[in-house]
Order: sequence, then structure tokens, then C-alpha cells
Amino acid sequence: MDRETCLSFDRQDPLAAVRQEFALPDGVIYLDGNSLGALPRQTAQRLNQVIAEEWGTGLIRSWNAAHWIDAPARIGDKIARLIGASAGEVIVADSTSVNLFKLLAGALRLQPGRHFILTESANFPTDLYIAQGLIELLDGNHALRVVERGELERALDGSVAILMLTHVDYASGEIHDMRRLTSAAHQHGTLALWDLSHSAGAVPVDLKASQVDLAIGCGYKYLNGGPGAPAYLFIARVLQDAIRSPLSGWMGHAAPFAFESEYRAAAGISRQLAGSPPILSMLALEVAVDLWLKVDRPEARKKSMALGDLFIALVDDSLRDLGIEVASPREAPIRGSQVSLRHQEAYRVMRALIDRGVIGDFRTPDLMRFGFASLYTRYVDIFDAVSSLRDVLITRAWQRPEYATRLTVT
Repeated sequence: MDRETCLSFDRQDPLAAVRQEFALPDGVIYLDGNSLGALPRQTAQRLNQVIAEEWGTGLIRSWNAAHWIDAPARIGDKIARLIGASAGEVIVADSTSVNLFKLLAGALRLQPGRHFILTESANFPTDLYIAQGLIELLDGNHALRVVERGELERALDGSVAILMLTHVDYASGEIHDMRRLTSAAHQHGTLALWDLSHSAGAVPVDLKASQVDLAIGCGYKYLNGGPGAPAYLFIARVLQDAIRSPLSGWMGHAAPFAFESEYRAAAGISRQLAGSPPILSMLALEVAVDLWLKVDRPEARKKSMALGDLFIALVDDSLRDLGIEVASPREAPIRGSQVSLRHQEAYRVMRALIDRGVIGDFRTPDLMRFGFASLYTRYVDIFDAVSSLRDVLITRAWQRPEYATRLTVT
């Protein structure tokens, strides 16, 4: 595979024009959309409009006139179309961590005779932390059951209230079989809760077909909503009026502006709201979601798999004997839109690579992650990134002393 061949792939790419929708800096190969998505060009224009007109001129009137108050449900309905849910089953609110806390607490109430949240040891750490923190607040009758990935189905039984898993593994990119594991949970009367943070905008998700009960996800990775973008949560319609959020804020009240002294939960998914929605970040997320809704999503997945396959093939061909190991599945259908490489000096190598304009990220202890956002990543970017990585390894550029000191964000 040579560079000209990769350029020819780009010329034939049916999604090539979508790259122009993003403000990507010159001289940078951005392969970290799995951590923070790139900036859509329309986002700045939309936020300028919101700030100058809707906030600046409309002031508080814009909650009604500009439909700010409807944003959580409106954007939630749009995200629902990306993850195989129905209108009224997704709402945008808070962060993934807060939403996970709300759903776990609400779901445990529905399973009073069950005492365990089941998960895997390789789950995303914040999901483990949130579950641990919730259990500490409870009456001592609940516990977190943590097993290895291959033991999940055997660990299901009538004592498990919730199966809590991340659909795409943050470290390796391996995809769980959502439908099979959800079905296995249901056979024991267990609710299935999925974290879609590395899934939405990266791999196909069909919550309805998989009969998923609950889900959460973030807005700032492949959805390109911006740093710290609001998250979203999903509750299957049949469960919505049974699950009550432990954060009974005024926006989740049946009549927020009645200002009643006692809490009455709103009907449906709206009861999962708590405080006032962060309008600037919500409307930035909406721009990016609207962009996704115009994209041929099967074509996007086809491209992300091809980009990953190309990356692995180039690594195998040009980085052998340089201390690199592919740490992601080689089979594209079970790999998310990323490839992770293992190297004993992964942090320092990634620092050197970033200084050369190829941006990925590092995950402890020895992983370099490269995300392939199909809306703006090109085939030639993959070729050039592997060439730069080879040069960093051969020249040992990673040995510069400043790379031994870890930055706060890796």
C-alpha cells in the first residue's frame, strides 16, 4: 500500500465532502475523535447567533421564543434516530456519570429483591466509580459484582438487578454483542444498561432491536458536540413511568413553573431532568447531531472499518520489529472506530507523535489510541500517521527528556 493508492481511495470516498463541514487545522492529522470530536464549521456560526441574538436581544424571552426549553427533548429525539430508539425515549441532560447514577438508582428500586450490579473489570473506570459510590449510599444490601469479560453470562442469576456494560471498550475498541448479552440478562429478569459513549457516531446501535432497557452516552466524542458537551440517557418506554430519578430537580417536575412545594415527577422521559439545561452547549451539540442525521450512516461505518483495516495493515507492514503490538481486534465487525497499539514507552511515543502533528492519545499503562472519525478522517491521513510513527520509533525521537513528564491530560 503506497500513498498514491490512499489518495485514490479518498477521491472515491462517498463521504469525502463531509470533511469540509469541519474546521480542521492545517498540518494536523487528527486521530483523537474517540476522545474529543472535531469542530463542525456551523457550530461557531450557530453559537454566535445564540449569543448575539437569542441571548443578547431575546434575553429571557428566548426560553419560549427560541424554544430553549424544548432543547433537551428535541435533541434527544434526534439522537434517538442515531441509536435505534423512538421519539420520547431519549433526553439530553447532565453528564454520562450523572445520568448513570440516576439510571442505576432508579433501576435498583425496580428490583427490590435483587442485590447486585454486574459488570466487567475492564469497564470504563468512571462507570465503576459511579456504581461504587451509589452502593456506598445505599443500605448495605447491595454490591457490585465484577467479573472478567468472558464470565459475564455465567455470572448472571436471579440476584443480579442490573447488567451494566460499555458497548465499545474504551481501551481496545472491542465491541460487545449487545443483543446477545441483553437477551441473556433478560432470561434472568435482569435489566440491561449500556454505555454508548464510544458507540454513537462510531458503530451501528439499535437499542430497540436489542430490547435494551437503559442506556447513557456522551456528546463530545464521535457526535462532535464540543468539550464537555451534554450527555443523554435512554429509557425504554415501558419503563419510563416506573423509574424515578434520585435527583428530583425542578425541571423533572410535572409542572416546573407551578412552583409547588412538593415534588411530582413528570411523565415519561422528562422526569430524568433535574436543573436548567445548559443552552449554549446543548445547541452546539444540536448542530453536530443535525450534521450526523444528513450522513449515510452505513457508509460511515463501512469507511471506519476500512480505515481501521488499513491502519492495521500498514502497522503490520512497516512497524514490525519496532516494539509495536496491535491491541485491538483485527476483525473489523467487532472493532469500534479506533485501533490501539501497545508499546512499552507508549506515553513518550505519543507525545513525540503529537509534536509532529499526528494527534492520538495515551491510556495507561502502555496503549496509544487512534480514533478514526469517518466524517473527517482520510485514508491518506492513515498512511501519513503510520509513516510518522515509524519515523518516531526509528529515530527514537520519543527519548527527549521532556516527554518523560506526564501532562495532566493524556
